[in-house]
Amino acid sequence: MASSHLLLLTLFCGLFVYRCHGACAEVDSDTEAVAGKGFKLGCISCKRRSEVDGAATVEWYFRPKGEADFMRIYTYNEDGPTIEHDHFVDRVDWNGSKRSNDIQDASIYLLNVTFNDSGTYSCFFNRILFYENYEYNTVVTKVVHLTVVAKASRGTASIVSEVMMYVSIIGLQVWLLIEMIYCYRKIAAAGEEALREAANAEYLAIASESKDNCAGVQVGE
Repeated sequence: MASSHLLLLTLFCGLFVYRCHGACAEVDSDTEAVAGKGFKLGCISCKRRSEVDGAATVEWYFRPKGEADFMRIYTYNEDGPTIEHDHFVDRVDWNGSKRSNDIQDASIYLLNVTFNDSGTYSCFFNRILFYENYEYNTVVTKVVHLTVVAKASRGTASIVSEVMMYVSIIGLQVWLLIEMIYCYRKIAAAGEEALREAANAEYLAIASESKDNCAGVQVGE
């Protein structure tokens, strides 16, 4: 019985560690780009139920500064990326989740940024969650207000965003470490219990055998 409990606990901890390795932290995108350089448009949407399988497609829209309408500029799905607008041809690279349809990071990278890239960018996650008996569709939107400048000037918002990113990452790693230690202690305790039960069973078997031998000797006399 103890060995089966030990096996179940080991499997649980292994599953927990596997899930936590894919930990996700939502961090806001930077909002100031430098003309002539590259810039990452961040867009992260973490699943609230990491144990549920999912799939997502992504659409990026852009509204130039001073304009009223959005234009679709980029899509990403199971078939890969597609640049949807001539202004961004050969200027956008996928910088998000790789080797998975369960996209949580939909960031893109703009090459050779120009002043005409200033404006509002909207990132849409079209996500499907696969439960046992049904599928759940949800849409998540992230917005980035981008300003293009001639010279970099690191603002307070950018510094705070970067600090919060590292705090979130460190916090997740500490939490994972604590849970791993807890699981391993449980496994060790279960292992010791299994050894004690095995030792007790062996002792009882030896005692029973000795008793039988003694009874046999008395009968012989």
